[in-house]
Amino acid sequence: MRQAYRTLPFLFGTFLAGCSVTTAPRTTPAIQWAVPAAISYGTPLSAKQLDATASVAGTMTYSPAAGTVLAPGTHTLHVTFTPADPGQYESATASVTLSVDRATPTVTWAAPAPIAAGTALGAKQLDATASVAGTMTYSPAAGTVLSVGSHTLSVTFTPTNNTDYATASDSVTLQVEATGGSLSITTSACPGGTQGTAYAGCTIQAEGGTPPYSFAVSTSDSYPPLPEGLAIDKTTGAIANAEIGGEGTYTPQIVVTDSAGTQATKEISFAINGNNGFLAGVFPSTSIFHHRVDAATTGLPVDTSPAAPMYSGYLPETVKPFFGNNSGYPFPNGIPAFEVPWNQADVAVSTTVYQSYFTSGPIPAIAPVEGTSHSEGDRHVLIYREAGGGQSPALYEMWQGIYEGGPWTDSSNALWPNANANTLTEQGKGTSDAAGLPVAPLLVNADEVIGTGTPSAPNGTIRHPIRFTLNHMVNYWVWPATETAGVGYCTATDGSTISTESEISQSSPPASCTMSGPAGEIYRLKASVATPACAATSPQAAIIITAFRDYGIILADNGDSGGLIGTPDARWDDNDLSCITSLTLGDFEPVNVSSLMVSNDSGATSH
Repeated sequence: MRQAYRTLPFLFGTFLAGCSVTTAPRTTPAIQWAVPAAISYGTPLSAKQLDATASVAGTMTYSPAAGTVLAPGTHTLHVTFTPADPGQYESATASVTLSVDRATPTVTWAAPAPIAAGTALGAKQLDATASVAGTMTYSPAAGTVLSVGSHTLSVTFTPTNNTDYATASDSVTLQVEATGGSLSITTSACPGGTQGTAYAGCTIQAEGGTPPYSFAVSTSDSYPPLPEGLAIDKTTGAIANAEIGGEGTYTPQIVVTDSAGTQATKEISFAINGNNGFLAGVFPSTSIFHHRVDAATTGLPVDTSPAAPMYSGYLPETVKPFFGNNSGYPFPNGIPAFEVPWNQADVAVSTTVYQSYFTSGPIPAIAPVEGTSHSEGDRHVLIYREAGGGQSPALYEMWQGIYEGGPWTDSSNALWPNANANTLTEQGKGTSDAAGLPVAPLLVNADEVIGTGTPSAPNGTIRHPIRFTLNHMVNYWVWPATETAGVGYCTATDGSTISTESEISQSSPPASCTMSGPAGEIYRLKASVATPACAATSPQAAIIITAFRDYGIILADNGDSGGLIGTPDARWDDNDLSCITSLTLGDFEPVNVSSLMVSNDSGATSH
């Protein structure tokens, strides 16, 4: 039995001064409370977190209380322990730290049904949902066209309430099934354009086969490339550029390849109008290249030199336009020319065969090439650089020009560094043609024929002789030519042979020749030859025939007899131009222009 201690009254009547009895001190219980594992937002506090224990019996009181939902972050949990025997035990407290993470929303996304090849991803496939508000970001995105096969679609969910909720992701598998059917190109035509301007654009479309498709242009020499300056996007089929360099009608073969390797091809034409008005200003108006030769206004006589007439065997040949719109199908037909600004950057030019006047020049990558880069012919490249920056206008010409991805190569070239002057190239050195003549200003071009009119109602005027070819020239030249590449020879009045590949004089002609038709000889349509009846309904040809009378044709190179040379242009009417073939070489006569010559090194005329 527990003894009770208390203070007693006086013993024997005596008070025990200074003596008393007290109770024993209370003990503080020990509390055990492990740091709880982190929880996610939305999880209410429970016995899993509020699980403190004490060394004696009693009651735990928690703060925050069970059932509380805490915000994401770090929180301190508190507990107060009240012992069952407060007489012997004190109350006790403890605390722990609890991490509350942002909750991860639930994303629900059922595997979509298979789709056919060529079908763009849309809401039927990209239809994931989440347990809270937010935004879905899919990969691949809506609108994507997938190849045949199995693909993993992924989604990232960004909650609107990003304080309490974290981003979530999910993925599903989608099957893309082949559609079958024949692969074909559905684009039937592309717009045309104008040289020196931006292209409006065209996108090649295909269907069937097994998408996705890749797009290209055939590299076969049987077809031209796209007009210089244009390029095709191999993934989208879009054809575009910042500036068109080419002129004439190009019909390349477009090639579409599907993911199974099947190919479809189609020829699509690009009709490009030329932009050659600048050619009329090359060389001064006093140049022989701009001088009339008709007898009625100039009084220039027929050249009676034995070297002057065309070889008699060529006279029955018709005059043939070696230029046009579609007449060179699928290639553009003619020699193109291109104008560049005065500050066009120079690039390196390497000459591999004959003479070179320049080793660098303002030749852009988009410079048009005669016959295109797929040609194995003359491939003339003619560049006129505008005046400016203290520079004179200049004419750069190349024969067999090849673009090498920055620099160019050619087999010969020529330069007229001041196209406002009458200076000719060096005698006997040669140019980019056999006669040592400039090519560009002697081409007939659509701009000068059309004038201010239209292709069907032209009103222009040609004010220069037009280049033409014969199968063979005699092996001499006359002013204004400076070179030749011919056959045969002539003898002087003293019976000696005149050195071949040299200049002969119209004013002091040879006594006889084994061949005739010298480089540089100008021939005019005889006044006695009537204009062909077809000219009445062929307005383009009519303007050219008028030039035959007034300015003539000039023998410039070897080639098909009667070949008349001009620029390619989508504005030419090939049926109209065919009227020219009504004339034969026998309808022309050589003109003695020696009275106009100031010097054989200059194209200037005396009157």
